[in-house]
Amino acid sequence: MKVLALGAAGAMGAAAVETAATLLGVEHIVIADRDGDAAAATARRFAAARVPVAARTVDVTDAATLRDALSRADLVLNTVGPYYRFGRTVLSAAIDTGTHYLDICDDWEPTLDMLGLDDAAREAGVCAIVGMGASPGISNLLAALASAELDTVHDVYTAWPVDVPGAGEDESLLAGGQPTAAAVHWMQQSSGTITAVTAGRLVSQRPLRPVELTLPGGRRGTAYTVGHPEPITLQRSLKPVGDAANLMVVTPTTLAYLDMLRRDIDAGKLTNEAAARELARPSLGRIARSVPTALRTRGPGNLPPFFTTVSGRRAGREHRVLAHLDPNAAGGLDKLFADMARATGIPLALGMSQVIDGCARRPGVHPPEAVIDAPRFFADLGREFGGASPVVIEQEPVGQ
Repeated sequence: MKVLALGAAGAMGAAAVETAATLLGVEHIVIADRDGDAAAATARRFAAARVPVAARTVDVTDAATLRDALSRADLVLNTVGPYYRFGRTVLSAAIDTGTHYLDICDDWEPTLDMLGLDDAAREAGVCAIVGMGASPGISNLLAALASAELDTVHDVYTAWPVDVPGAGEDESLLAGGQPTAAAVHWMQQSSGTITAVTAGRLVSQRPLRPVELTLPGGRRGTAYTVGHPEPITLQRSLKPVGDAANLMVVTPTTLAYLDMLRRDIDAGKLTNEAAARELARPSLGRIARSVPTALRTRGPGNLPPFFTTVSGRRAGREHRVLAHLDPNAAGGLDKLFADMARATGIPLALGMSQVIDGCARRPGVHPPEAVIDAPRFFADLGREFGGASPVVIEQEPVGQ
């Protein structure tokens, strides 16, 4: 297939191209970016790749140019954000041109919007997979593996680390003195209202709510809700009758400061951008104000840094299942989440490989867990790092 990599002059798109260029079924890759010079520079990095890699200037706000680029490709990897602005635009154009589609969208609002294009994608014979990164992406597929151990699903929680062991190195929150898009997105998803699942139904609630967890292997701790697509898509695919949410594994000090920023954003005292700057360079005043909250905030205990846990019934008995990655597996996965570009881009490319060979090529708009073969994905992820599947599944009956 001919692949169009939109936004691949950026770190996550380039990481996806690096893996995609090694995969069977990929015939040609075009790196497309609104900055043509950056696209060309990125393409030159892959001059020795197995497949030809070219560059093209594409601004996704130029409908004619976007559709022309898509019409020349069989599949598009879309890493152009923010997705609340560009997700539906690019997906709609891909459906119009009959181009298969994958992205790394981690915003719950545009995820709902893009899932609404399912009928149009089915009619066009286009397979679109939304949120094929780390979280969402890996997290969803861990949920698929965990739920397969149960007859019925009650609660589902996906979780990722912030500042605990296993979180890797801190990403820069500022670039050129300005907050990064990731930092602004974090503030947006930590304030206002988010969508989660309660009693099997989607509900709006405030973020940063504590969730106490007891997991197999004697693991216990508290994690905190944050806006993300996982509960929305897992509510559709796994149909939990209880609760579902995406969680941060975070220390009490950081959670308390985030909660202070949340309150000020909601009160109109800070914009998301200003809050992101405050997060990067905490002020003494807000630190002082956050201390009482930190002192009464429960910590992560011995929770794993990145995991999914599913509870439900098996053979008439309540069970808890924990799915997580062995950080020391495959001689390098411990470093994967220290580099979020690779942690996001590599899963995107591995998901694409299942669309190319037909394994996941089902017309419609889907979350990863609905069409991606999870055991194969994790086997491929392990091979990417020179080993076997890195997934660890632990389970226990409730009450033991």
